[in-house]
Amino acid sequence: MSLQDTYTLSNGVKIPKLGLGTWLISETDTEQAVKEAIRLGYRHIDTAQDYGNEAGVGAAMKASGVSRDELFVTTKLAAQYKSYEGAAEAIDASLERMGLDYIDMMIIHSPQPWGEFGGDERFFEGNRAWRALEEAYEAGRLHAIGLSNFTEQDIDNILSTCSVAPMVNQILAHVSNTPGALIEYSQARGMLVEAYSPMGHGELFKNDEIAQMADKYGVSVPQLCIRYTLQLGLLPLPKTANPAHMQNNADVDFEIAAEDMAVLEGMETIKDYGDASAFPVYQ
Repeated sequence: MSLQDTYTLSNGVKIPKLGLGTWLISETDTEQAVKEAIRLGYRHIDTAQDYGNEAGVGAAMKASGVSRDELFVTTKLAAQYKSYEGAAEAIDASLERMGLDYIDMMIIHSPQPWGEFGGDERFFEGNRAWRALEEAYEAGRLHAIGLSNFTEQDIDNILSTCSVAPMVNQILAHVSNTPGALIEYSQARGMLVEAYSPMGHGELFKNDEIAQMADKYGVSVPQLCIRYTLQLGLLPLPKTANPAHMQNNADVDFEIAAEDMAVLEGMETIKDYGDASAFPVYQ
């Protein structure tokens, strides 16, 4: 697999199969990290309004010397925006911060505001941000639109009223935490599933069984974990600011045998994500 390999979204837009995640990377460090990633051949960068580093991503894209149409950038509408008006203003703000005429893809970061994440209130009536995304998509300011952290009921809520169906669902998916039912549900509705935190926010490095399997294939733990998600038909988004790690993460041109895939998929679910456990999506 090369960094130029792509999936094709339901609307025909091509998206590189491996992206660089930028969560918890500061704005200053993000600009340098993205420059390095693009130099190494990455063409897909994933950011978010809540990461506070959209401007750094945009600056790196401009400084890279690579043609804009060769780069694919995703950002996420902050989880707090559930009204049409708030979402429309936030879309404008992302375009302005990044200094771009269009964003390749924007997705809703969560069906619920972070303070309400995981609760019973799904914000079905208030979640009208999708209409703002649709309008920006139809105007050509967003080339694709989608979801993140959406469960089956949240997906159904969008599909019941939308005029443009979501093209992706970005979810937590990694070895030992592979939500098969949600993945299949999303894929059956035409969505590409993106896998964030493919190394379980670093916790998978502590698993001896994974380390032994990586040794069997002559690869690193991150390479094994990234390859695992690719073989499931997912799009992994490993996060790093380290160029050596970026290069290693992209070198995944090997095949995990079916019996080993089954072992990885069936591993006991991680309950503790260390420092990251404080974030709602890990609770």
